[in-house]
Amino acid sequence: MKRICSSMVGGASLKKSFVLFMIAFLTFSAFAKEKRNTFYVTNQAPLVSQPYSALPLGAIKPKGMLLKMLELQRDGASGHLDSIYSLVCGDNNGWLGGIGDGWERGPYWIDGLVPLAYQLNDQVLKAKAQKWIEWSLKNQREDGYFGPKPLPEGYKNIPGTQQDKREDWWPKMVMLKVFQQYYTATQDKRIIEALTKYFRYQLKTLPQYELGHWTFWGSQRGGDNLAVVYWLYNITKDKFLLDLAEIIHKQTFNWTEIYSGDVIRRLNPLPDLHCVNVAQGLKEPVIYYQQHQEQKYLDAVKKGLSALKETHGFVNGMYGGDETLHGNDPTQGSELCSAVEMMFCFESILPITGDVYYADYLEKIAYNVLPTQISDNFMRKQYFQQVNQVQCTDEERNFFDDKNGRVVFGTTNGYPCCITNMHQGWPKFVQNLWYATADNGIAALVYGPSEVTVKVAGGEEVTISETTDYPFKEKVKFSVKTPQKVKFPFHLRIPQWCKNPTVTINGQVAASNATNNIVVIDREWSAGDVVELNLAMDFRFSKWYENSLGIERGPLVYALKIKEEWREITKKGYDDTFWEVLPKSPWNYAIKKSEIEKNTLKAEVIDNIAIYPWNLENAPVSVKIKANRLPIWKIERGSAGKLPSPSSSRRDVESNEEEIILIPYGCTTLRIAEFPTH
Repeated sequence: MKRICSSMVGGASLKKSFVLFMIAFLTFSAFAKEKRNTFYVTNQAPLVSQPYSALPLGAIKPKGMLLKMLELQRDGASGHLDSIYSLVCGDNNGWLGGIGDGWERGPYWIDGLVPLAYQLNDQVLKAKAQKWIEWSLKNQREDGYFGPKPLPEGYKNIPGTQQDKREDWWPKMVMLKVFQQYYTATQDKRIIEALTKYFRYQLKTLPQYELGHWTFWGSQRGGDNLAVVYWLYNITKDKFLLDLAEIIHKQTFNWTEIYSGDVIRRLNPLPDLHCVNVAQGLKEPVIYYQQHQEQKYLDAVKKGLSALKETHGFVNGMYGGDETLHGNDPTQGSELCSAVEMMFCFESILPITGDVYYADYLEKIAYNVLPTQISDNFMRKQYFQQVNQVQCTDEERNFFDDKNGRVVFGTTNGYPCCITNMHQGWPKFVQNLWYATADNGIAALVYGPSEVTVKVAGGEEVTISETTDYPFKEKVKFSVKTPQKVKFPFHLRIPQWCKNPTVTINGQVAASNATNNIVVIDREWSAGDVVELNLAMDFRFSKWYENSLGIERGPLVYALKIKEEWREITKKGYDDTFWEVLPKSPWNYAIKKSEIEKNTLKAEVIDNIAIYPWNLENAPVSVKIKANRLPIWKIERGSAGKLPSPSSSRRDVESNEEEIILIPYGCTTLRIAEFPTH
């Protein structure tokens, strides 16, 4: 870590009015072990001290593009799922005392609705979420159990309502996250009381009815349960919670072993690992590491991500998993639930480790994968997306699970988990832009337009506004608001992809690089102070399936711009209409190798970026590159055909060279993002 200290020293210095910057180097681990944040919920002994701590819900306010994303959610499905999907999220839901669905889908919606409501300070959304929270609190049994009540025998096995899973541990884990978020926003002490009772119930009951007793989802996703147990311990310091944590970890699927071993790399036969569980399990080794500081738990996650990349990975950071893991052909599907759960894992891991690798990865998913898989009005979604996606139609594809319109844009097409789970993506991303630090400062570890109010130093409250067109532009500006001068450290992440960053304070250059990719500016701050961070974005090239080419710049992946035709479809067997998307321009291009060898690509960035940038019309960045059509490459089974092998004698390109346009992946619906070359 590079620490930049500034102070006014000596009378001569005061007269000259300049800032003296002194740079001292210290290791991140030693720094983290020494201190714990004073003002926010952070790990208490014997849990490992954490370098960064989450801020209360509402402390971070979205601005600009991020505010627009949340407003679209409010006006779209997130704010109206109780009417759009009333069969499940209406008043008959088991989590409201009804005889309807009593499993995961209702809690999924509230898990995204609570942060959305409090970040927007929207009273209507707060009231919708409160109804679910109140029912759970007021109907908690004396023994501590909470959730949908078991129904009489005559009501069981109602099709589509998961009546047989009402007592399952798994959906309670989602509601635990709801309780946690709600408490940080309101300080409602009933949450602490309810969680304490429930965790005592778990301590008593889990030895007989383990996490996997009702469904395997409970054991696969125990990390979500474990995280809230540790969070409550940091508030109450009840020792029984550490005993419960040991039980939960023991009963949870051994993700440490899976990620550290060779299971994920197995291709023949493919590993029987569900795509969302793989994404959701990423946090568990690091969550448990807090109680047992063994390096193997930290190593496991990166080993697992490396295995996913090598065997199932795509240039966009996701992996082939159209239900179970399915290799790295860029026409395999990746599930929307996998994306948002992967984001939440990185958001959980980052404050514990302080490792900017996870912040980089979080931005990659948020700014590439998330916006393209949900419609512009936030009303419809794709269950699966494809990296090379040349049409979205309701026809057969080479997926493990290929029923019910997996790639079209609809509501309940695919499995309806995604229409309820997608809502957590943007709100939780906003909630993790900023953190409190162990040295009672503030950290900007993930970048996006926002404003944060936080207690620093001895408890003084400061506000920092972040103004930026990131991830499309390189500059990030921070403006300090404080009623009085106050000295505190300000941590800034330097992404691993940025080789030549610059930092200025009030126009004076402060640093151009960092150790461990964190710059710490420790100085006395005054109202009106401005920090500007310039994150130079260079093009990066990578090789993927069949030696195909991936192109990235900064946090963004670039993909072929394909003209689109959207058409609404009504079809028997579907609960609602859905939208198909067809290509209206060619897509089967091979990029000239000489273009990459010369590396003379230029990004054309428009001056005034639209408040909603995530579509063809508003794409803020474009890149021109030379390519030729590849006639052998055609649509097969609804998707772009298998990428032609570089050594194929039949992969001749058309003679006429064309200049094609690449745009940010997140702005596309149809695209090629892993290109053959010639």
